[in-house]
Amino acid sequence: MHKTPTQLPFSDTVRVRFSDTDAQGHLYFANYLVYADEVTGFYMEELGFSAMNPQQAPCFIFTVNLNCSYLDECKAFDTVRVCVGYTRLGNASADISFELYKEESGALLAQGSFTQVFTDKQTRSSTPIPAAFRKAIEVRQGDLLQASQRE
Repeated sequence: MHKTPTQLPFSDTVRVRFSDTDAQGHLYFANYLVYADEVTGFYMEELGFSAMNPQQAPCFIFTVNLNCSYLDECKAFDTVRVCVGYTRLGNASADISFELYKEESGALLAQGSFTQVFTDKQTRSSTPIPAAFRKAIEVRQGDLLQASQRE
């Protein structure tokens, strides 16, 4: 399946290492999620949330749900473009959508989403999305959030 890259606001590329593949030579299914999670972390950093350093983050974020549809294959040494963006902001939770494309051909490899819950570091109870982070998402993705609220 070939598709033009999405309107998701952030992307980065990952080169598939041989060690990321399974015995059949394909990207191991769980690594699609690893790539999406890694690029989500880079996006969060760009928005001012220190996801890569939990000690600096104002709260923890737990992934409580995920889904992924696998649509095409990739192999060792392919370059994968991973696109991510928020599609829903609740009080203490948010949804991130992701799409992975084969960089060379534009083939859509996988798409899905993560649900994140923001939690207090000590109690592990849900806590509101930090105001500065929410604002950064809204500024960067105003159109996407407005569209999701109409649905």
